Amino acid sequence: MRILFMCTANSCRSILSEAMFNHLAPEGFKAVSAGSFPKGQVLPRSLHTLEQAGISITGLSSKGNDAFEANPPDIVITVCDKAAGEACPVYFGPALKSHWGLADPSDVQGDEREVDAAFNATLKRIEQRCRAFLALPYADLSRDALKRELDRIGNL
Repeated sequence: MRILFMCTANSCRSILSEAMFNHLAPEGFKAVSAGSFPKGQVLPRSLHTLEQAGISITGLSSKGNDAFEANPPDIVITVCDKAAGEACPVYFGPALKSHWGLADPSDVQGDEREVDAAFNATLKRIEQRCRAFLALPYADLSRDALKRELDRIGNL
């Protein structure tokens, strides 16, 4: 199963989601990320947060959703409010779509400790959602039931 985490800039929340999902996922599951208007680089604090949590940053990059035209995802999950209202490209076709909105930790103003705490809290919430996703009984869920479960997880 191929999961696309999508955000506007693909530099923070979608990158954190891709890395955490792949860190936890069993064989047969793979996450990628993209941005509707990619920044072109991953925020250094995103990479630092992942490294501090012991999560690999190998291969992470900021890219547009056109990078997946030839290999569309099974599920598209938007992780920021700006991306929630944007239409997924038509070539995502039958992919299930869900929204797991997250506040942008890079918007937090404060000292290093406060900003680090915001990034760590965001990563923890992503971990909670990814664990809930991976605990679903896929073989027993219809497409509609899976969509309902994905939407429920987005409210955790």
